Amino acid sequence: MANKAKLELIASMFIFGTIGIFVRHIPLPSSMIALVRGFVGAFFVLLFVYLKKSRLDIPTIRKHFLMLALSGAFIGINWILLFEAYHYTTVATATLCYYMQPIFVILASPFLLKERLTLKKIICVAVALFGMVFVSGVMETGIPALSEAKGILYGLGAAFFYATVVLMNKKTAGISAYDRTITQLGTGAIVLTPYVMLTQNMGEAASAMTPALWILLLFVGLVHTGVAYALYFASMKELKAQTIAIFSYIDPIVAILLSALLLKESMGLFGVIGAVLVLGSTFVSEMPEKERN
Repeated sequence: MANKAKLELIASMFIFGTIGIFVRHIPLPSSMIALVRGFVGAFFVLLFVYLKKSRLDIPTIRKHFLMLALSGAFIGINWILLFEAYHYTTVATATLCYYMQPIFVILASPFLLKERLTLKKIICVAVALFGMVFVSGVMETGIPALSEAKGILYGLGAAFFYATVVLMNKKTAGISAYDRTITQLGTGAIVLTPYVMLTQNMGEAASAMTPALWILLLFVGLVHTGVAYALYFASMKELKAQTIAIFSYIDPIVAILLSALLLKESMGLFGVIGAVLVLGSTFVSEMPEKERN
């Protein structure tokens, strides 16, 4: 069972790592992509739970609904910012910015979770921030161009909102993974709906839709959200938290490799050094002190 769970986790991380390639080829506003992803993803996970003959824990969902709805809205904002980052900078840079999320969690934990800020964590934060300087391109070309700077800020903003969701999830630890995901994706999509209706020209967007565009959009919703989340949560029951943390780095590695191979986006020597520093520091920060020693 453990080997099957590992394969499920690897598959989910590989799928997550390819989303940037697909989003780059969808000429729609990021909010609309996030909206479709939320609705389609929630429906697929709900169908998956139904086929497994499981049931949603409605009383527990109702008890924590406000927190789940708010975190669902933050997930929607997180997606919008990440998709915007893909449009303004390389997929590799956007992904590395996004993987600053554990660093934000570390910085907030002493205040929100009353967790001790150890020397190891302080060093990891410093190394990750130093790595982001390399990723930004400052070491090679000086201050990044406006477009590149926007992409970096959008990516860091996405990481911030994802970190907020992680912290909020720690406050609602008694909810099952499937109940949490369905509620968050569904409420996130519902919250995004009025925003998209007010800020986007729906008629113009509908007229611009082609069969190929519909396929890409539904693929992101079905595969990158529904299938990936279903595989991810199915694997969690059989694997240790440390194993999941280690395998989660397949996602950024795949994103960086595909960025170079398919999109011909070069990182340069300093970018590679920055990637190693960011991913290495966040990886070490997630490893338990006792087990690492």
